Amino acid sequence: MISDSTISRLFSEKSRPLRSLEFFPPKEELDVLALKKTASELVKIAADFASVTYGAGGGTRQRTAEVSQLLRGELGCPIMPHLTCVGHSREELHALADEIHASGFRNIMTLRGDLPKSAVQSGTGQKPLEDDAPRYASDLVALLKARHSDFCLGVAAYPEKHPQAASLESDIAHLKAKIDAGADFAVTQLFFDNAVYFRFVEKCRAAGISVPIVPGIMPALSLAQVRRFTAMCEVVLPEKLAAQLAAAGEDNPDEVAHIGTQWTIAQVRELLASGAPGYHLYTLNRARSAVELCAALAEA
Repeated sequence: MISDSTISRLFSEKSRPLRSLEFFPPKEELDVLALKKTASELVKIAADFASVTYGAGGGTRQRTAEVSQLLRGELGCPIMPHLTCVGHSREELHALADEIHASGFRNIMTLRGDLPKSAVQSGTGQKPLEDDAPRYASDLVALLKARHSDFCLGVAAYPEKHPQAASLESDIAHLKAKIDAGADFAVTQLFFDNAVYFRFVEKCRAAGISVPIVPGIMPALSLAQVRRFTAMCEVVLPEKLAAQLAAAGEDNPDEVAHIGTQWTIAQVRELLASGAPGYHLYTLNRARSAVELCAALAEA
């Protein structure tokens, strides 16, 4: 079994910013076939690595494994499956870590994970686990590093703070705890105002966080869609972008997508020119917008 290169090694070896993509596991088998076609179109992007999300409580565990293997074959780059600790016992996480490692994956996006909607709605919260079960991403980072020291672990960062955090400062303290536990780099939540990212990185450096902080970018391809995402993540949607998308009209999806794509291109170019270590594109499993974006950014 050939093992993936670690992303931390890519950061040290590449003389340019890294380009990465994120996918989510489709729910239906037919959609997996569609994703394979999308991946075949995205080969031309020559991504440095790609990640695959993981449902709450392991809800997409099998799909995540299948899609990770599929993308490894189609894209030919290191694949970083996501892993969450919510809903898993320590023994389950050890078994998952061993399974991921045995499959040749050496990079994991390490997350606490969200509670399943059923648990939130019923008020029962997380299912009871033994006292030493990992509860937070920092716990999961420590568990994975102890289990397989050659894992390279990414963690999430929130430039506008996690919705459940008391303050940005406390959220940065949580990020530092994840780094101190052994995380190798961070990828941010989506944002549309670069000033937010620059201020966040400055605060992180002042707090003693020195690992690469990769900006996570999502193109605004629909006003309704981007409003849902920003409301859910408590991210600010710039008035200028919202006005441009609204003026185009939802009945003109091509123009809306063009506006969103141009905003993202300008956003990424400024980030890279200001020293960002790369960019992580939330593709939403859409090849067309990802190819268009990366083609325009090829010389950035």
